[in-house]
Amino acid sequence: MATSRVLCLLRRCGKESNALKSGLCFQRRGYTIRRNASPYIYRMTHPCTFNSFSSEALSHSDLCCAPLQTFTEEEIMIKEMVKKFAQERVVPLVQKMDAEAKLDDSVLQSLFEQGLMSIELGSEYGGTGSSFFSTILVVEELAKVDPSVALVCELQNTLTNKLFTVYGTEEQKRNYLPRLAKNLMGSFCLSEVGSGSDAFSLKTRAEKKGDYYIINGSKMWISFAEHAGVFLVMANANPSAGYKGITCFIVDRDTEGLHVGKKEDKLGIRATSTCPVTFENVKVPETKILGQLGQGYKYAIGMLNTGRIGIAAQMLGLAQGCFDYTIPYTKERTQFGRSIFDFQGMQHQIAQVAIQLEAARLLTYNAARLAETGKPFIKEASMAKYYAAEVATVTTSKCIEWMGGVGFTKDYPIEKYYRDCKIGTIYEGTSIIQLNTIAKCIAQEY
Repeated sequence: MATSRVLCLLRRCGKESNALKSGLCFQRRGYTIRRNASPYIYRMTHPCTFNSFSSEALSHSDLCCAPLQTFTEEEIMIKEMVKKFAQERVVPLVQKMDAEAKLDDSVLQSLFEQGLMSIELGSEYGGTGSSFFSTILVVEELAKVDPSVALVCELQNTLTNKLFTVYGTEEQKRNYLPRLAKNLMGSFCLSEVGSGSDAFSLKTRAEKKGDYYIINGSKMWISFAEHAGVFLVMANANPSAGYKGITCFIVDRDTEGLHVGKKEDKLGIRATSTCPVTFENVKVPETKILGQLGQGYKYAIGMLNTGRIGIAAQMLGLAQGCFDYTIPYTKERTQFGRSIFDFQGMQHQIAQVAIQLEAARLLTYNAARLAETGKPFIKEASMAKYYAAEVATVTTSKCIEWMGGVGFTKDYPIEKYYRDCKIGTIYEGTSIIQLNTIAKCIAQEY
């Protein structure tokens, strides 16, 4: 269950329940909802399985379905805890971090202290021991306040921690996971100047020399390079094999020959650093290969597929946060003797955005539930990421219009949401790439 750090904050929120402390399952209406399973799968006399778009019929006695927004008690409490944390620890620093283009050290430290950088890691590594869906809820809640802080949590959990957990040796896990849970940030190095969407055309090379490799090359757009203590570097160890030579290497920050360049001056998510990273004759022991030689391309695809759900959650939270800030203003602002919310033209626009927000939420939650229960989710993840980014774009633009002149100033957070949302159509697969992926999945279905 949740670690003592999360439990401690839950107690301070007054939300601790006996159910959270009681073990691995919760009881509702006589059914058992097992931890890390979707709360809408109520187990009866035997477990049931189902597939997306399956034509298989299941009887009511086998499966009782609840809405996608039905959460376990643990998920509800984590969601409420993060909401309180974001209001108390992040909100006061959002404007400062954006203006200075720097993540405040106290925010990063707090994320570690509250277990939000190790949500799915087991307690043996100092993690919270929660579920993938809990990660999605955490990212969504943080993004309502600051998408930059949400991204810190999202990438650490869905990329760095996941790569070590799934592909690391026991020695690598023991060496890195406890530190990733405590105070170590990781950074994923894939993109290069000539390999963006065409990621596997990367030019970084790893040449074998005895029992170690020499890495040479450069990476671009590397998130958290400024703070990272360990880099997961994709380099080709066998160029003659093409993309099947791509291998993932663990490179510590203090390794000789690794250089982090000047961070980019970005339009949005400014509190998170994005830097070029170069490797000049970087010597890496063979024991620092993560997973198997030549399998890096598979690992990258798998992690990015899951990560897209995290980015969908970030865009969803961003859009919802912007909407939540704007609507009260439309009810307070008066023109022609009544609130602007009361004009039917405004109501129709607001209703349309609310519908799109709900649709994005359902797409995101569905993809997350499929992923954590081991069901096929690639198409659903791309749909969620694509649509949530589109909805964030529409929502933030509309909110500026509804706020009028003040929405265009930095005195209100609306313009920041507008700047932050643009990256959602670019990173972890552009919107065009998501449409390509969706179309390929559809082609395979028919």
